[in-house]
Amino acid sequence: MPTCTPFAATDTLSGPARAPQLDVAGDLLTLLRDATTEPRPDNQLEALTLAVAADLPVLLWGEPGIGKTAALTQLAAALDLPLTTVIASVHEPSDFSGLPVIGDDPAEQGVPMAPPDWAVRLVRAGRGLLFLDELSTAPPAVQAALLRLVLERRIGSLQLPPGVRIVAAANPRSSAADGWELSPPLANRFVHLHWTHDHEVVVRGLGGTWPRATLPLLDPERLPEAVDFARRAVCGLLSARPALVHRLPSSETRRGGAWPSPRSWEMTLCLIAFATAAGSSREVLSLLVRGTVGDGPGLELLASLDRMDLPNPETLLADPASAVLPERGDLRQAVLDGVVDAVRKRPEKSRWNAAWEILARAVDTGAPDLVVVPATTLASLRREDWDVPASIEGLAGAVTMSRRADEAAARASVTTKVRR
Repeated sequence: MPTCTPFAATDTLSGPARAPQLDVAGDLLTLLRDATTEPRPDNQLEALTLAVAADLPVLLWGEPGIGKTAALTQLAAALDLPLTTVIASVHEPSDFSGLPVIGDDPAEQGVPMAPPDWAVRLVRAGRGLLFLDELSTAPPAVQAALLRLVLERRIGSLQLPPGVRIVAAANPRSSAADGWELSPPLANRFVHLHWTHDHEVVVRGLGGTWPRATLPLLDPERLPEAVDFARRAVCGLLSARPALVHRLPSSETRRGGAWPSPRSWEMTLCLIAFATAAGSSREVLSLLVRGTVGDGPGLELLASLDRMDLPNPETLLADPASAVLPERGDLRQAVLDGVVDAVRKRPEKSRWNAAWEILARAVDTGAPDLVVVPATTLASLRREDWDVPASIEGLAGAVTMSRRADEAAARASVTTKVRR
């Protein structure tokens, strides 16, 4: 019976000697993996590097194949940090809490908890990027063992050095292999960033050029200002909204994400300071804040940040002729409401007249509909012995026109519904 000889064992090719096929394949793979990087605005990448610079644990959420692991590999290379990858789901709890080692006299010296080899290598290096992959497939017992690692950076009796940064990645439970929801104590220790793909970045990257990850450039002269701004922002919001200090979500899924607690507010304060010192954009700050305390509290904080730079109503009332109002409609509305509220708290004729002058200025420089409610409220504050200022006459036409437009829009809406 004839035998079949494998192709790799034959040499039927004539001519000069050829390189082994696996070597040629290796050369081709090298060419395929050859890529460069370029400075390119990337809000996700900037938010990640800011959180890494702030030495806060980061958790990247994204569907399988979205590029989380590739982003971490590129980040470690760009920051010149040795990358240590640990697949959380294939480890036992003792791999993170430490393995008990019996010594000569346990009754006298106790039983030390020996750390795993990868933790020892990190300590010896003194720096590195610890990547905890597949976190959502780790069972509850392993998640419990990770608590001390993520928060205190301790593995058994070993303390990780300050030069080690921690980043994790997870798939949503719906797309994870035998996935679990993250436990609330573990979830509350991370900055949660939802990783999505950018079509242009992917296309350009497959062409050989990926965006470059760089640490943020912090302005040394802005550090005290950045810390003061962050403290005023967080403390101001929590003073006005004490219910936001700690709010554990009711659903299991939301408990496994970002939610407000004293710990996560402390992380938020830190991230605001870093973003301010680095001059980061509003989009980057939004990713970080919402990824730390959740969408609802995060959006409230972002709105309060906008109002922190608004002019003081008392300053406007003292010199209404020089009043400069914000261009954005919601911020302008907040300023006008603040001016009227200031007059209500301390009603005086001069202040009442100054407020009308500010409202008239708002009509001249912006949408008149923003003045309707403040003007109505301000008119109700008039005392009998206060003369009507001349500036009201200029406002009357704009307010009346705005009201008529609103009424016409309401009638049109009712007519449309009736016809349907």
